[in-house]
Amino acid sequence: MRVKPVVPRELAKRDVEEAIDHYLSEGAERAALGLIGELERAYSHIGRHPGTGATRYAHELHLPGLRSWVLTRFPYLVFYIEQPDRIDVWRVLHSHRDIPARMQQSGFED
Repeated sequence: MRVKPVVPRELAKRDVEEAIDHYLSEGAERAALGLIGELERAYSHIGRHPGTGATRYAHELHLPGLRSWVLTRFPYLVFYIEQPDRIDVWRVLHSHRDIPARMQQSGFED
């Protein structure tokens, strides 16, 4: 099995930084570290098994190939597209937000 590198785009990096900053501002250092660990596990999984992510938002947003992976212990979704040589992580968004609006605001480009 070929493992593809997982490459977060700038918006995804900012999303993660904002989530970690939020936990730290609340004094929840363990949660911030837990989120980092959970993201590492998610990235490892989608690098090995990119086809396992849900396609719900691909249909809703008319973006063929867009998949999402739900973090197990945190309310975040990892949005990504499989490329021939890598996995592009577009966004990491809180699941209780207006996902379509946040994705459309991003312009889908870096």
